[in-house]
Amino acid sequence: MKIRHFIAAAVAALCLCGPATANAQKLNVGRLAKSAGKVAQAVTLSDAQMAAYVKEYIDWMDKHNPVLPADDPYTKRLDSLTAGLTSVEGIPLNFKVYNVIDVNAFACADGSVRVFAALMDIMDDDQLLGVIGHEVGHVAHKDSKKAFKQALLTSALADGIASTGSTAAALTDSQLGALGESLAGATYSQKQEREADAYGYEFLKSHGKNPRAMAKSFKKLKELQGEAPKDSKLNQLFSSHPDLDARIKTMEERANKDGYTE
Repeated sequence: MKIRHFIAAAVAALCLCGPATANAQKLNVGRLAKSAGKVAQAVTLSDAQMAAYVKEYIDWMDKHNPVLPADDPYTKRLDSLTAGLTSVEGIPLNFKVYNVIDVNAFACADGSVRVFAALMDIMDDDQLLGVIGHEVGHVAHKDSKKAFKQALLTSALADGIASTGSTAAALTDSQLGALGESLAGATYSQKQEREADAYGYEFLKSHGKNPRAMAKSFKKLKELQGEAPKDSKLNQLFSSHPDLDARIKTMEERANKDGYTE
């Protein structure tokens, strides 16, 4: 199967251009949807069916992308960084590293967080922690679930594949690929982004992490955004996001008020 780049705009606040890791691969999301203009069916999905689809998707992603083993330095670094971050709003969290050249990260509605090795190459621990905090915020507010459901209804299920009874219909390989492409084209609202910022700050704070990491991650994003061409996908993505300067100011003011230093 041909391997493609992936920009997880629907499930990640991040879409960057940066250096590639040695021996890394491109993230595999399968083939493009045959018809991007299909209209979503009026399909009602239960929570159990949604959970089944999310599990199928993340299992497929883990199978078709190079997941670094537990003894790899990247995995050890991520495990150390996320120690104590076990759940959010009753949803268990699990973390893995994809050894891919895309500079990105994403979180699924089931609490699966995937960080790309290339992102870890250009961010320090505080910056990475800020990205993770923000992504956890989207999971907590069900933004990831809503984005996934919309992508599911407008891609994989648009071909007439629907749930039957209490069991979710299994998706084919091509439908899972189409789902990934649909997720890549989705976005969060500015309100959702700001709410994820606020939740991520409190989440890190409540788990003994320095929440100033949120501001540090946004500063890194701003730095990378400034280095990217104006017509780059990075700048296109952030054109619909809340202003980074405002987000940095908000997070720094909260950290200062709470007594958190650099």
